[in-house]
Amino acid sequence: MSTEAPRIPQAPLLHIEFPEALPVSQRRQEIMQALQAHQVLIVCGETGSGKTTQLPKMALALGRGAPRAPGERPRLIGHTQPRRIAASSVAKRIAEELQTPLGAVVGYKVRFQDRLQPGARVKLMTDGILLAEAQGDPLLRAYDTIIVDEAHERSLNIDFLLGHLRQILPRRPDLKLIVTSATIDAERFAQHFAGPQGPAPVFMVSGRTFPVELRWRPFEESKDRDLQDAIVDAVEELWRGGAQGGDILVFLPGEREIREAADHLRKHLAPHPVLRSADILPLFARLRRPR
Repeated sequence: MSTEAPRIPQAPLLHIEFPEALPVSQRRQEIMQALQAHQVLIVCGETGSGKTTQLPKMALALGRGAPRAPGERPRLIGHTQPRRIAASSVAKRIAEELQTPLGAVVGYKVRFQDRLQPGARVKLMTDGILLAEAQGDPLLRAYDTIIVDEAHERSLNIDFLLGHLRQILPRRPDLKLIVTSATIDAERFAQHFAGPQGPAPVFMVSGRTFPVELRWRPFEESKDRDLQDAIVDAVEELWRGGAQGGDILVFLPGEREIREAADHLRKHLAPHPVLRSADILPLFARLRRPR
C-alpha cells in the first residue's frame, strides 16, 4: 500500500514532512482522505504512535487553518491537551518539525501564558481554555479544525467539551473534529458522533514498543527510612546496573512529593563522584517554561 499523502496544495512557505518511523505517518493518506470526506474522525493511537504531533501537520497539509478569502482572518486548528506542560511542549515540538519559530505558525495558550502570534495556524491549549472560549464564541467560529487529544482521561472539561462539540457540529458543517486517545471505546465514540454518513470513521494506529525490564524492590516505611531514601537507593541501584546511558523516571502523586524527592536526590547525590553530575528535572502541571 502506498504511503504517499494525497496531492493537495500545501500552504506556502511551510515545509511539511512526516517521519516514516512513526506508525501514524504510514497511514496518513487514509487519515487525510477520511478527514476530507467526514466531519469527525476517531483516532486510537498507542503511546509513541505520533498522533499528537502528526495529526495537526496533516490538517495543515490539507489547507486547514488558512484564510478563507483575501483579508479574512484564518480559522485556527485548535489542539487541546489535558495539561499545560503538554500543550507548551507539543507546540514547541511541532514548530521545530515545521522549522518555524514557536508562535509564528504553531503556538500555545495556557493560563498565564500566550505564545501565539497573529497569523498563526495551529493553537495548542488546555481543554479548559477552549471550553472557556466557547462561552464567548459558542459555535467556536475561530476554528475550522479541532483536535481533542487524550480523550480517555475523561475529565469534566473533556466531557463538557465533547458534549458541546456534538451539539454544534450540525450548525458548523465546515468544522472538522478529530478525537484521539491511547485507550478509548472507539465504537462508542464513533456512534456518539454519528452523522448523515453513519458512525464516525475509526483509525487504529499501533505504537512503537521498546523492551522493558521489571524489577521488584519491596519497601516498608520505618522510623529511620522513608520513601525518599527508597528513591535514592533505587536510583543508585539502577545506575550501577547500567542506566548510565539512559534516564530514570520517578512517578509521584503530586507537586509537593516531586519537589521533595528532587531536593532529597540533589542532597544525597552531591557527594557521589559520578551521580553528582546527573540532571534532576522535576516535572509537574504548574511548571512554567523558562523564557
